[in-house]
Amino acid sequence: MTTKLVLEPHKKNADKEQLEYISEVNVTACYQCGNCSAGCPAVNFMEIPPNRIIRMVQLGCLDEIADSNTPWICAACITCSVRCPRGVDIARVMEGLRQLALRKGYSRVNINKLEIPEELPPIALVSNFRKFVL
Repeated sequence: MTTKLVLEPHKKNADKEQLEYISEVNVTACYQCGNCSAGCPAVNFMEIPPNRIIRMVQLGCLDEIADSNTPWICAACITCSVRCPRGVDIARVMEGLRQLALRKGYSRVNINKLEIPEELPPIALVSNFRKFVL
């Protein structure tokens, strides 16, 4: 599956700056080694692997990320952040992406109509419940 990304520098940079402010992570430090995706226990369930998410953030393609399930599947186990040789805290970026999506009124998780896919790893479900308890 090939996705054509359309870059709109002025609009996209504002979203990227807001994400970096929320997560306190400099995503430009990532040089795409792929260690985050290689160590992620939930990568098989994600539409976009973590290293591609970071690259899409670098390019300012946050709307395309909001349409994927990846930020919601991320279990925030911090394996990706620990494996990163550049110190990019990818788990915080994923949390920031969820925050941005929720602020814009977009969420792939409806707590009132919660349907649990059988292939969803249990840690992802627990992680999502933690987000709604606060």
